[in-house]
Amino acid sequence: MTRLRYPPRLDVLFKLIFGDRRNPDNLRGLLEATLDLPPEDYDEITLVDPHLAPGYPGDKLCILDIKLKTATGKLIDIEIQLCGQSHIRERILFYQARMISEQIGPGEDYRHIKRTICILIADFALIPENSAYHNRFTLRDPQTGAQFTDLLEIHVLELPKLPADGDGTPLWDWLKFIAARDKEELDMLAEKNPKVRKAVVKYMELTEDERTRMIAQSQRIREIDIEVMKQDAVEQGRTEGRDEATLSIARSLLAEAMPIEKIMRITGL
Repeated sequence: MTRLRYPPRLDVLFKLIFGDRRNPDNLRGLLEATLDLPPEDYDEITLVDPHLAPGYPGDKLCILDIKLKTATGKLIDIEIQLCGQSHIRERILFYQARMISEQIGPGEDYRHIKRTICILIADFALIPENSAYHNRFTLRDPQTGAQFTDLLEIHVLELPKLPADGDGTPLWDWLKFIAARDKEELDMLAEKNPKVRKAVVKYMELTEDERTRMIAQSQRIREIDIEVMKQDAVEQGRTEGRDEATLSIARSLLAEAMPIEKIMRITGL
């Protein structure tokens, strides 16, 4: 097998493949495979500024991975997370709340609020309660099943739970592409699914570009360093305490000039 040096799930490659403003076909394919939306929603997909503006001076700045608007005004946030983080559920919920609150300004009423959807692609097990790789969460009464509102929806897609042999769904094809670790997997998917074939072609073009390879390599090295620091922090935590170990990681990343928002996402601070 030919191992992929820079897999599609790397942040920089994922954003370039699915965040292409000029050609949203890959993004549309992933959305159609994940969400149950009316066909007219896909007539026009607009990528918008991923920054969520602070609500007041000193408020937390949030930067989404990919943020888009459908033809009917629905707002969708796509996040890819390669390693487990403390408070990731709270962070995703915070992002959703901010996406809702930023829709209305002074003097506007709540009828302007459009449905917000988050798709979290996790390269780790986040929902241990079941073996399903696609979990959909909404605001419903657990006893009666009555829905409070459809304005908030969260999809969790867990790559480690993907069945090895597939399940016949387009979503499996897309997630298998994102999780691919060798070229043979990409070739199989390209032959099997014409829509995913376009993403494979885009991936091959990106990884042949020297500048993209340098960025991907830098990110890959950074992720390895972070994992090593986390392992060291576990050892430190046995003697120093969890909080001090987390602060130690944050200080190390800050010394490497990593953006504060990125440090906050990694450490949960």
